[in-house]
Amino acid sequence: MLPDAITLPTLECERLRLRWLTPDDLPALFAVFGDPEVCRYWSRPAMLDVAEAAGLRDQIVSLFTQRSLFQWGIALRESDEVIGTCTLAGLDEPHHRASVGYALARAHWGRGYAGEALPRLVRFAFDELNLRRLEADVDPRNLASIRALERAGFMREGYQRERYHVNGEIQDTVLFGLLRREWREVGLDRPVSAPDT
Repeated sequence: MLPDAITLPTLECERLRLRWLTPDDLPALFAVFGDPEVCRYWSRPAMLDVAEAAGLRDQIVSLFTQRSLFQWGIALRESDEVIGTCTLAGLDEPHHRASVGYALARAHWGRGYAGEALPRLVRFAFDELNLRRLEADVDPRNLASIRALERAGFMREGYQRERYHVNGEIQDTVLFGLLRREWREVGLDRPVSAPDT
């Protein structure tokens, strides 16, 4: 599982690239995770300052070193501006599974970016990491996120009541799963087109 790598590989998409987060990206991380609207359906409250974004990046680097979390910045290909993150968390090598997560800055909602980044993340997880299963949980009110998961081939597998307590609000969650064999059977394993670099 990327035994010698000191950073994540860059994953190219049509309009995006998933890339390693650097200290220069801290304002962009804060723009994403400091927005209460973005964090409305997240499992933790919005950040209060850029120092929290620095702490998040330090945690990302530390957990990548342990190979338990892979978190990319979602950057626009044209400008390399980070507009969100895309994550494989809880990497479980013995059982060949991980959880996926993603978040986008509010200014970039509604443009299909999550729907573009997610299939690329899935391809990396199944083809490069040889995972067998991917999981996701999402607030049932987050319809855009649910649609992105379903378009990427994820299937609803369950519902957990009152799973999270964030900002004084109790939140339910819908559980999704995707198996590598099903992903291949329905043809979702075909490469997503990305321009030559």
